[in-house]
Amino acid sequence: MHDFNYRRGRLFCEDVPLDRIAREVDTPTYIYSHATLMGHYGRLDRAFAPIPHLICYSVKSNSNIAIVHTLAKAGAGLDIVSRGELHRALKAGVSPRRIVFAGVGKTGEEIALAVEKGILFISVESLPELELIERVARARGKVAAIAFRIKPGVDPHTHRYIATGRAENKFGLDLECARAAYARAMAMKHVIPIGIQMHIGSQITDPAPYVRAIRKVLPLIAALRGMGIPLRFFDIGGGLGIVYRDETPATAARFAAQVIPEVAPIRLTLVLEPGRFIAGSAGVLLTKVLYFKKGKSKNFVIVDAAMNDLIRPSLYGAYHDIVPVRTTKARRIVADIVGPVCESGDFLGTGRKIPEPESGDLMAVMGAGAYGFSMSSNYNSRRRAAEVLVRGRRFEIIRARERWEDLTRLERIPEFIR
Repeated sequence: MHDFNYRRGRLFCEDVPLDRIAREVDTPTYIYSHATLMGHYGRLDRAFAPIPHLICYSVKSNSNIAIVHTLAKAGAGLDIVSRGELHRALKAGVSPRRIVFAGVGKTGEEIALAVEKGILFISVESLPELELIERVARARGKVAAIAFRIKPGVDPHTHRYIATGRAENKFGLDLECARAAYARAMAMKHVIPIGIQMHIGSQITDPAPYVRAIRKVLPLIAALRGMGIPLRFFDIGGGLGIVYRDETPATAARFAAQVIPEVAPIRLTLVLEPGRFIAGSAGVLLTKVLYFKKGKSKNFVIVDAAMNDLIRPSLYGAYHDIVPVRTTKARRIVADIVGPVCESGDFLGTGRKIPEPESGDLMAVMGAGAYGFSMSSNYNSRRRAAEVLVRGRRFEIIRARERWEDLTRLERIPEFIR
């Protein structure tokens, strides 16, 4: 569900027409719906109301501090994976006690800041990382709360680049190593293992893999309690899928209905880390047609957004619906919708049946609220897009479009080559 709809032939975000945003902000621009963000977060929060839980929004999916602040104000915690995301979280006014920190390559500097700020827990992904956390916490006279990330060995049936819980993935510890890891942590003076964490992948549309993974971890939880491990949290990760094309992902209610019976008996606070589920359909990428290029074997619609703005189609072969901002009676054609970047892989959609466009027409790339701007770059020395948040009849720029000066602001020509 989302709040982008046509009214008398014009595409609106809530009560703001997208062509108005194009006139005032230009293109390409990411546009986010406040109502959609709140709707998705609220449905998930209500679905898990029968048990103690904390929804930690995955900052990597969309890290704009306005989005982070919006969700935190509604009660969300945060799932972070870098010092930069911790910086964003704190700048957005989020309590450290509602932040969890994952990632296989945390640096000593990142761990030190997390320990100093007193975040809820650090998800530990290896024994060397555990040793580093102990040293960092000891040097500061602190005790760091941790949770080991466990690989349950479950195939989530998603793209191989976004599967994270199988034995061959780089994340976490194998189930067989977990007891020894917790025992090692309990022998330390400056860490305390208060949770257990798992994450099986992203864009998962069926709750069944979650249930299988939970059932594989539950015996470990029982064994850890028998060892005297003071567990308080069971973090089952994120990865809930959304509709991009013809998927039928689980609703929040259906997901909760299958998960709650599995986890309620263990009486731990459940932590969830959704990102795409909350932000994905809450955003679109607004772009303008530059040229319509007719070919003998293929037509191309060249727009001003490119793979540097939205890399998912090029990277994953991901599908995003692409629609005109104004409906038209023009005859329909089949074309690839491509950007100006000098790569054959620079496309937003291929083989799309669309109304024949003219230069200056506006198009909206749907479902671009997650892993859109957050994965964008300055490839080909292109400025990154602006970002806009809409609430009702109002909208505001929440990230200004980069200036040309920003592209070289941090660069220097050294004296020895002048």
